[in-house]
Order: sequence, then C-alpha cells, then structure tokens
Amino acid sequence: MNYSPLQELKKIIVIVFGAALNAVALNLFLIPAKVYASGFTGVAQLVSSLLIHSPVPISTGVLLFVLNVPVAVIGWMKVGKSFTIYSFFCVFMMSFFLEIIPVAEISEDILLNAVFGGVIAAVGVGFTLKYGASTGGLDIVAMILSRKHNRPIGTYFLILNGSIILAAGLLFGWEKALYTLVTLYVSTRIIDAIHTRHEKLTAMIVTKKGSELKEAIHSKLVRGITIVPAKGAFSNENKEMLIIVVTRYELYDLENILKEVDPNAFTNIVNTTGIFGLFRRDD
Repeated sequence: MNYSPLQELKKIIVIVFGAALNAVALNLFLIPAKVYASGFTGVAQLVSSLLIHSPVPISTGVLLFVLNVPVAVIGWMKVGKSFTIYSFFCVFMMSFFLEIIPVAEISEDILLNAVFGGVIAAVGVGFTLKYGASTGGLDIVAMILSRKHNRPIGTYFLILNGSIILAAGLLFGWEKALYTLVTLYVSTRIIDAIHTRHEKLTAMIVTKKGSELKEAIHSKLVRGITIVPAKGAFSNENKEMLIIVVTRYELYDLENILKEVDPNAFTNIVNTTGIFGLFRRDD
C-alpha cells in the first residue's frame, strides 16, 4: 500500500512544520525560562540543564535525538514501521531546528513563557499527530507498555510527566515545577482541541473488496480485523463488513487506505470506550 507522492509530501511538510514549532517553543520560551516540556523533550531539557556547567555540556536537541534512537528501534519492531519512521523523522527535524534556532529570551515573564511555549508546542504536536506521526519518545514507549500490560496509555504519560515535574521542583525550585505544570496543562488542552491523541476508535467498513482491504490494512497497520458477512438491504448484494479498532494515530493511514482501495466503501467510525484482549495483529 503506497500513498501518492502528493500525500507523502503533505505529510512531510506538516511534520517539518510541527517540528519547527516545537523548537521555537523550546528555544524562545521554555528553555530560557527553565520551564519544562512533557515527555522525552522534558527529560532532554532536564539532563541538558544538569550538564550545562559540566566538562561535557550537551544541548537539548542532541539529547533528544540520542534518547529516541533506542526507542525508534523498539518501535520499529513493536508498533509499526510507518508510524515509527515518520515519528523518528519528526524527532530528527526537532533536533535539527533546536540546534539552528538560537536560545533567546523574548519575555522575562515566566508565566507568559510557560503559556505561549505550551501553546506553540501543542499546535506543532497536534498537527503532527493529525497526519499520522508523533513526536516520538514517550508516545512510542507508552503505546508499547499499554499493549503489554493492558493499561491506558495515559497512565504512563502521567507517571513520566509527574516525574518531570517532581524533578524540576527538586532541582530548580518548586516555582519552576508549578510553571511546568501550567505548560503541560495548556499543551494538553490545545492538543485535545486539534487532535485527541490516545482515543481508540472502531471502524466498521462495509465493502465489496474485503480481501483487498484486509491485505492493504495488514500491510500498513499492526491490527487485527474481524470480517462479518453483510448484505445490502436495497441492492441485495453480498458484501463484507470489516471491524477494526485503531488509535487516532492510525486513522490517517486507514482513511488513505480506504480512498486507495475502495473509495465507495461505507465506513462508520465510532469512539471506543474500552477494549479487552489483544490489541494487535499477531504475525
């Protein structure tokens, strides 16, 4: 299943744009104010702050890239090749922009830095997610752990982001921790407005091309499919209904598969409040 060059180009442009916004948020707002982002970006900020006066200071951009290399390898095997490739590309571009955009203090008001940094970063993350990629790091780790232990992805985000806030408070004062909490809250609200990151969806696809769709979906997504015989009420034509549960990460890929293989398929997307059993396809 290959997308058109135009689709691929649009996705790459959005990822580069999102990475640039994240770098702007960090270098012009969060890093100068010593306010920390969420996930691996926040971890990279913390470690970079600790190493700034050491014999080997390392920038946030370099640390972010290094932290994501082993995660990308694991994600390639456990999450899915396409998602991991685009996510790692996003991480690479973020690291690149973090290195070329100078760290500069636009405002001395820490609250303004926390709010505007959170908003700008969240816009970048939201559009990146909307087009089927992520900012890597914690997103991939949380997806893997969620599948392995059958717990909500949000649990792992809460644990790591809570650890970042705690570390910021212990190392740099509790005021910094509270402003970091403001940034995380603002980011979450904006991302939810653009794209709800971890919600699961059920797609019910009624099609005459069940076999072709099954192969195309399996080639792109690591997901199981239930196939149910169906019949058109007016046409009396025999069809098949494919039932598949996906995350919103994968909705972009699924939509493009449907457009490519069977644009006439009737598809109903509904929110899924919970699932039981194995949320993947065994190879």
